[in-house]
Amino acid sequence: QVQIIESGGGLVQPGGSLILSCAASGRAFSPVVMGWFRRAPGKEREIVSATRWTDGGTYYADSVKDRFAISRDITKGTLYLQLNRLKTEDTAVYYCAQSPRWSITANSFDSWGQGTQVTVSS
Repeated sequence: QVQIIESGGGLVQPGGSLILSCAASGRAFSPVVMGWFRRAPGKEREIVSATRWTDGGTYYADSVKDRFAISRDITKGTLYLQLNRLKTEDTAVYYCAQSPRWSITANSFDSWGQGTQVTVSS
C-alpha cells in the first residue's frame, strides 16, 4: 500500500498564497509521476501539476502556469505545491497522487490521498 497524506490547505483571500505538502510512504510507493489534482464544486477532477519523480520534469495546467510551482524531496518522499496569486476559481479540494507510468490523466494514477481543502474567498 501507499500512504498519501496531503496538508497545508486553508482559507485565503484572493491574491494570497499557500504551500501544500504531500507525504507519501509504503512499499508500493514507486512513482514515475507524482501529481496534484483538484476538484472544484460542481466540476470534474482536473490535473493541476505533475512532476517526473526521478528527473523533476514538470507539467502545469494552463490555468496555473506562472502562479503555481511543484517540487519534490525524493529522500523524504514528499511532494509540494506552491500556490501563489490565488483566485476564487482555485477553490477546490486538492489531491496528491502517484502514477506508475508517464501520464497526466487521472485514470493512470493508482494511489490517492484524501485531499486538502483550499478555499479562496474575500
